[in-house]
Amino acid sequence: MLSTGLTAMEKKLAEYKCNTNEAIQLKLVRFPEDLEDDNTTFNPEYSHQVFGDDEVAFGYKGLKILLYYIAGNLSTLFRIEYTSKVNEKFDCVEADDVESKIREIIPPGFCTNTDDFVSLLEKEVNFKPFGMLLHTYSVHNEEAGEDITYQIYKADMTCPGFREYHERLQTFLMWFIETASFIDVDDERWNYFLVFEKYNKDGATLFATVGYMTVYNYYVYPDKTRPRVSQMLILPPFQGEGHGAQLLETVHRYYMSSPTVLDITAEDPSENYIKLRDFVLVKLCQDLLCFSPGNLMQGFSQEMVMEAQQKLKINKQHTRRVYEILRLRATDMGDAEQSRSYRLDVKRRLIGPYKKKQRELAKMRRCLRPEELTNQLNQIDLNMQHEQLEESFQQLVSDYRRVLERLAQA
Repeated sequence: MLSTGLTAMEKKLAEYKCNTNEAIQLKLVRFPEDLEDDNTTFNPEYSHQVFGDDEVAFGYKGLKILLYYIAGNLSTLFRIEYTSKVNEKFDCVEADDVESKIREIIPPGFCTNTDDFVSLLEKEVNFKPFGMLLHTYSVHNEEAGEDITYQIYKADMTCPGFREYHERLQTFLMWFIETASFIDVDDERWNYFLVFEKYNKDGATLFATVGYMTVYNYYVYPDKTRPRVSQMLILPPFQGEGHGAQLLETVHRYYMSSPTVLDITAEDPSENYIKLRDFVLVKLCQDLLCFSPGNLMQGFSQEMVMEAQQKLKINKQHTRRVYEILRLRATDMGDAEQSRSYRLDVKRRLIGPYKKKQRELAKMRRCLRPEELTNQLNQIDLNMQHEQLEESFQQLVSDYRRVLERLAQA
């Protein structure tokens, strides 16, 4: 009887578990009617940093965590709604304190009722982007049937109001970057790059936040800096429109003009970021003389390394990828000799880690007893190495082709 009772209780409690990725509802609000429009709502990709690895809030049925932001200055409405709560029916269990968890990541000063939020929306006409304008571009919007203008600005903590704005902006990282963390804004070596959309409302020009990037300027002895991209986020309603490429290229061009910058790197880049960087760097490099088809077919050269580093602030490792992508474009893969030459060239680079293992093995032969050596040898199977090498090569070529396809459409 007891086990049946527990099972029934467990079933009952399971009804009070909510997936927080579905419960959290985000909006970027331009007009009062957006509040009631489900089409303007989007959800997080992640919520584990706030609600734990299971991404579950316990104790509620029909839980909705509303986080609505005014499109430009990101003034926030935060409200929790639910149809029933666990402690109204169960004495022995307690509902999660959802409000406290959210309050930990959103700055104080948010609205809790819609009327206050709508009154702030009316003042949005006064919001202007922070910092220095670096770049203006337009994207054709099929739905609106017109070109929409976007602008990229460089800001820092000395801009009035920017510190508070950044506190609101960085909350999005928790929902869209898997291992996000907030940065130390009191460190003056941070640069901030922001993307805004210009839009019209009642005859006035307003600005909506599209995305941003943070870059840390590392010191390199004796008199250089190495900017490192730390965080980059294009907000979901704007993804897939090319803003990431515009932002990364603009940031690259900004640092390219500085004689003190050695090269530009990224901190723990995601696969998507690497693909984006490949596209931007190939776009920047393709017109350099050292990357002409004739030079590409001669192989990777020191001239490529020097020119990419001096003119475009690209390091050797990234230049090598650019070379491989552009050489693929210059190679007739239907020609057996050209195809073989390209495959061998790329595989020579890929085989580096395997050769390192072989050198380690040679050391082991000198140091280990026979039975220990057998165990190590079993881990480094040559056939497996060849298979892995071929797999890595095919994956790279597939990634490179996508970069070239995008480049052809740019």
